[in-house]
Amino acid sequence: MTTSFKVDLRRGMVVNGKWRQGRYRVERLLGEGANGKVYLVQRDRNWYAMKLGMDALDLQSEINVLQSIAKQKQRVQESYLFDVDDLYGPDGKEYPFYVMRYVLGAKVNEYLKQQGTEWFPLVGLNLLGKLDKLHQAGWVFGDLKVENVLVADYGYVELVDYGGVTALGKSIRQFTEIYDRGYWNEGSRSADPRYDLFSFAMLCIQLHEPKRLHQLIAELLPQNRSAIELMQLVESSPALKPVSSWLRKAFAGQFTDAGDAAAAWRLLMHRRDTHRASSTPRWLKGLAVASAVLLGTSAYWLLRNVL
Repeated sequence: MTTSFKVDLRRGMVVNGKWRQGRYRVERLLGEGANGKVYLVQRDRNWYAMKLGMDALDLQSEINVLQSIAKQKQRVQESYLFDVDDLYGPDGKEYPFYVMRYVLGAKVNEYLKQQGTEWFPLVGLNLLGKLDKLHQAGWVFGDLKVENVLVADYGYVELVDYGGVTALGKSIRQFTEIYDRGYWNEGSRSADPRYDLFSFAMLCIQLHEPKRLHQLIAELLPQNRSAIELMQLVESSPALKPVSSWLRKAFAGQFTDAGDAAAAWRLLMHRRDTHRASSTPRWLKGLAVASAVLLGTSAYWLLRNVL
């Protein structure tokens, strides 16, 4: 998605909050969307994600979402929002921003390239768990895509850029077409857990068959886009066929919620012993490793958050 937001913060630049006097050193651009840019920044040796917006009212809606989640932190077990303020950009104009905690990691596609696709099952399970917590708090992420999923050590997942987060039952605020079920003629753009699960299924295809997916999009007329076409791609993919039954249910909206979807995903992990043939995809062979790491990972991050 393109943006008309032209302000750039250069690496090494130090910016100061106008009212709260927070001082942040800019490291790099993490991503950008229709209403602003997200930067990796450092303060007191800690890393944060700073969302710099163009319109104060538009950004305030995101802040309201994050504050709402923070009030329910006993349910989601996380604190999202760190700071809210204004700053003066290089052009001398005033811009609103908010700051979230950040876990140093890589975009999900880069992480799997570096660490190996055998980590995919665990990363997927952790992402479903993250979505489930958000849904339980009354929100849908909306703009789920490769660029908005970061992965750190042990497959820990963090979502970035909450510009698309929408209250359950409302119209999705922000989305990316190829991850959108409306784009594929498979449902409305009303915020419900199944919307995120459809996007999650598209994310799986994007991670394993990006060239074939974009070729499919180029060949199809808008009225011919459907889950049928997507499932034909899935069934012909050695990497995706092992999870084809899960993807089919996600595309059809047959999971009750992200918790239900995570349980089905976990079941695939526990069936690893039945998929040891030499033709089995590399990531599926790693299910044993993923399952073994899962318990230790959960304990690690629980203790980290407590401390």
